[in-house]
Amino acid sequence: MENQIAVVTGSGRRLGRKIAIALAEYGFDIVINYNQSKSAALKTVRDIRKLGRRCIAVKADVTKITHVRRLMKETVRTFGKLDVLVNNAAIFPPPTELRRISEALWDTVMNTNLKSSFLCAQEASSYMIKRKSGRIINIASLGAYQTWPKHIPYCVSKAGLVMLTKVLAKALAPHITVNAVAPGTIIIPNEESNSIVHPSIEKIPLKKYGKPSDITDMVVFLALSSKYITGQVIKVDGGATVS
Repeated sequence: MENQIAVVTGSGRRLGRKIAIALAEYGFDIVINYNQSKSAALKTVRDIRKLGRRCIAVKADVTKITHVRRLMKETVRTFGKLDVLVNNAAIFPPPTELRRISEALWDTVMNTNLKSSFLCAQEASSYMIKRKSGRIINIASLGAYQTWPKHIPYCVSKAGLVMLTKVLAKALAPHITVNAVAPGTIIIPNEESNSIVHPSIEKIPLKKYGKPSDITDMVVFLALSSKYITGQVIKVDGGATVS
């Protein structure tokens, strides 16, 4: 089988890096996208190449259509095609009271977490449609389902991403699948911010936090094995949203 090609946005570090490496371990050639984390992105490229996979890094601000077009064009120019897009780029600002949410903060969160996924899906699908094959995987959040009053822009942006997943699934059927993964509390060793307060483990039915592999395993499944799944948001949260 010919090599599969995946673009992972925001993949120089943290969960995006883990996703990119996991896909490489399953035979994908990878495009690492970054905007500011150049050194981390280049390290990820080196790590993936050590696995015997082809990998390049492309700097692009995925909130801007001209950058997105260049990202996808560079992918196809280098590898000849695009099989999988993982929309991972996102920000999670510090807690902010309602009255202190500025227009600039709102726009930045919406552009990074929602607009970027739309632009990337729109552009990537134009290449996928020509081949009548492709998979788009959005990284959502439990913030799409739970009410976090000090993270209003984030929750709204991720709720929008959930609906974007569903409408894209219909718009791009039958040849392209679109799904999302909504991580619960995932602990990434050596990359945790002291400013983030995690929910009590007692509120999670499985009584533990998740590992990066809990998310990457699902992304790999959606990228490789899910031929009859589209328009779905899969919560990987240890049961935290079970009502």
